[in-house]
Amino acid sequence: MSWHIREAVRRIAAGGVIAYPTETVYGLGCDPFNGQAVLRLLELKQRRIDQGVILVASDLAQLEPLLLPLGAAARKHLTGSYPHPITWVLPCPAEIPMWLRGVHTTLAVRITRHPIARPLCACLDGPLVSTSANLHGGHPATTPLAVRRAFGDQLDYILHGPVGADARPSEIRDGLSGRILRA
Repeated sequence: MSWHIREAVRRIAAGGVIAYPTETVYGLGCDPFNGQAVLRLLELKQRRIDQGVILVASDLAQLEPLLLPLGAAARKHLTGSYPHPITWVLPCPAEIPMWLRGVHTTLAVRITRHPIARPLCACLDGPLVSTSANLHGGHPATTPLAVRRAFGDQLDYILHGPVGADARPSEIRDGLSGRILRA
């Protein structure tokens, strides 16, 4: 495990908000179970709480406790290999905090295959908030410099690394029907 990933985990565990590379763009992340950290992330991004956030994880086991029991099709969607990253919207228990699901009865989740985001989640031993690193409605950052320009010194850490080939946020699909919600 690299020193940089361990430092990012240390900052997250302390309630911090970080930026990190994903398959598509830089993401803003924090501990999804720390309500104060998530609310700070939403404030930095200028995003409303009612919209919810995406969670990324290194494997299905990190997400299953946050979701209603998965059928075979939803399980296949989540663990499938796709040429582009897909975020799946799936039903979640009512006790999942609003700061994660917004006003929805669903949660947006993705198993990441990114060579930095995946070990970051594995080292955290749990999922990570993953919302694009930009002010809400703005162009997502694809470099550490763009993250710094957008947020200055307001973040607790920027984990450097390359983003994937897609320079736009992940596609979002309904996890039960497969219907595209955001291309």
